[in-house]
Order: sequence, then C-alpha cells, then structure tokens
Amino acid sequence: MRAAPRIEVPEGDREKLERWSSSRSASVRLRERALIVLKASEGMTNKEIAAELGAEANKVGRWRRRYAEEGLAGIAKERARGGNQGGRSDAERAALRSRIVEATTTRLPKDATQWSCRSMARETGASRDFVSRTWRARGLKPHLSRTFKLSSDPRFEEKLRDVVGLYLDPPENAAVFSFDEKSSIQALDRTQPGLPMKKGRCGTATHDYKRHGTTSLFAALNLASGEVVGRSFRRHRHQEVLRFLREVERAAPPEQDIHIVLDNYATHKHEKVRKWVERKKRVHLHFTPTSASWLNLVERFFARLTEQRLRRGAFTSVCHLEKSLRQYLDACNENPRPLVWTKSAEEILDKVGRARASLAAET
Repeated sequence: MRAAPRIEVPEGDREKLERWSSSRSASVRLRERALIVLKASEGMTNKEIAAELGAEANKVGRWRRRYAEEGLAGIAKERARGGNQGGRSDAERAALRSRIVEATTTRLPKDATQWSCRSMARETGASRDFVSRTWRARGLKPHLSRTFKLSSDPRFEEKLRDVVGLYLDPPENAAVFSFDEKSSIQALDRTQPGLPMKKGRCGTATHDYKRHGTTSLFAALNLASGEVVGRSFRRHRHQEVLRFLREVERAAPPEQDIHIVLDNYATHKHEKVRKWVERKKRVHLHFTPTSASWLNLVERFFARLTEQRLRRGAFTSVCHLEKSLRQYLDACNENPRPLVWTKSAEEILDKVGRARASLAAET
C-alpha cells in the first residue's frame, strides 16, 4: 500500500491556504482542497481528514499528493474533465461544439425522437458533460417541445380584431361574456382509498379508476366582474345551448346589450340558435377564428377548474361530480377576479406573421 506523502507547508503557502479555506469568494472545491492540505500538514491521516470534512479518502489522498508534487499550483488550477476533452486544443473543442450544435438542430438520432446527452456523446465522440455544457451555453433543450396551431380561417384577422376589440374596449352599457363548454367530464372514482399526506410522504392514490359516466359544463365568464354563469348538462346539443344562452341573458341587467364570445362548434351555429339571437335584439354573438381556442378567455377558467378540482378529484357518480362543479362555481363567484386581456390585435398579428414566416422558411 502506497504511503501518504508527508506534507510540510512553507509560511508563504500557509497564508494563502488559510485565506482560501475561509474565503467566501473562492470556489467550494478550492476551499476543500486548502483544508485538506492544512490538515495534512498537521499530521492527520487521509481517513481522519476524510471523516472530518465528510469527503472520500481517495479524494483526500489525490489532493494531498498533488500538493506534494506541484505545490499551490497543483491544487489551484482546474484540470480538464470528461475524459476525451482533456487532450483537445481550443480549436478542436470549438469544432466539436459546432458539430454538437449542428447535429442537435438539424437532425434526429436513428433510434429516438430527441437527443440525449448519452446519444449525442456517442454520435460526436464527446463526453456527456461536454455535451451538457454545450447545450446550456447555446440555450438548447432537446428534451423539451411545445405544441402550436396556426389558424387557417380565411377571416382570421377580421374575427381576431372583433374579439380583441371587445376585450380591450367593450361597448358602453354592455355585458361581455366568454362562453364555451367543457364537454365529457368524466366522473372518475379510485378503485381503492388513498393515503393522506403526512410529514415525509405525499398523498397517494391508485393509478386505476372506475368510470361512472360523464357530464358537460357550460360556462360563460363575465369579463367585467369575473363571475361565471355555469350549468351542467348530460347532453351537448343545440337545445342545451339555447337553454344556457337564456340563462346568460337572464344574468345580465335588462337594460344592457349582451356580447358573447364563442367558438365555431356546430351547435353554436344551429339554425334555431341563430333565429333566437335574431329575435333577441340585445344579444350579439362574436365567433373566434377556427383553431384559436386561446382567444376565448373562458378557457383560462376551465384550465383552473381542471387543476384545482378535477385532476385529483374522486367522484362516486355523475351527480356527485355535478354537485362538486356547482360548489366550485359558487366558491369562485364569492370572490370573483376578472381576467384582463393585455395583447393588442397588432401584437398578435405580428407574432402570427413571424410564425407563418418561420414555417414557410422551414418548408
């Protein structure tokens, strides 16, 4: 077994080592190495130093030996890590980074839909650490992706300006509602009771469930007050749409016009719905462009409902589900907070234009 070298620290080195070991600006690694050398100079063994510092004995021995061979320079400089990067020149490392970036942004691996550090390392001959550092420096995240959808509605700009105009500058003496349905909400119940959360353990629930049927929640968000008019229906036909629109009309003061933003679902454009709107002179429908659900503000309410009430809920029947939805609506309407639209139509059109240009350039 190789004996640990005897460490004798000159006075000049000791001052620097003590300064490094207590400096807040020095790296954690450098502070640890300085402490290893100082304790070794006091005659402590590698095992004793490792136990005191909470480090591995092999690490203590490595830095002890390096100080004995190279002095302060041996522990102050960072050695190249990652195996095959150590012997490369700056030009070679720059070329390797370019290869990694080029491969990441222009092609996919043969056996996967995205690159990993391991697969890119095999492809380019770099180490996983080198690949990871290159991606971080370039802001590349192959494991992430986002979905998008550009509307193909020929009247996209016209409908966009109409809806955004209602959001940003609603008509005087008018109520503006954002209306949609969250259809086919399942009444799911867990097959076994879960365990409650406690210290050191999160709550649990079985991965499987029982289906007890579905319901649809019709909701209209009042943009001025943030209150939500909502009702559950077991079916999703034009008859239910008409019944709900009558509820929305009753929710608005009789002296106000009613402007309703909604999507292009077939039941919203049914002939009986259209004739009812024509008879009701104060009701006006504003349709969003196709494939532009993000323009309907009530979708934000549905997202909050899913996150706060549905995703981890357990419902023993459809009636239980509908009662829970009613309770959630009542709780929201006790302290309503309006959703505020901030983007102008011009800002949205500029962004959509850039997206179309990017797609055209790629194809």
